[in-house]
Amino acid sequence: MKSGGVRVFSGRLHDANTATVVRVSNDEILTTDGPFVEAREHLGGFYIINADDLDAALGWAAKVTRCIGEPIEVHPFAGTSAD
Repeated sequence: MKSGGVRVFSGRLHDANTATVVRVSNDEILTTDGPFVEAREHLGGFYIINADDLDAALGWAAKVTRCIGEPIEVHPFAGTSAD
């Protein structure tokens, strides 16, 4: 992605069990340990890329998932031409 000129930013996250959830309940801020969602898969990291369209973004996702061996979800930013 870097040499292809599409990578804007990427980051790897710690394991899901290190997460802290912050929420509002009855107008009070509450924090709890661990991920909020009970799921088998958690967000392990992310890439922000500048792709011409969804097909190009999916092409990059296919390349990366081959490299890392994990599934990738592709989400456009709100307010972009993909809306």
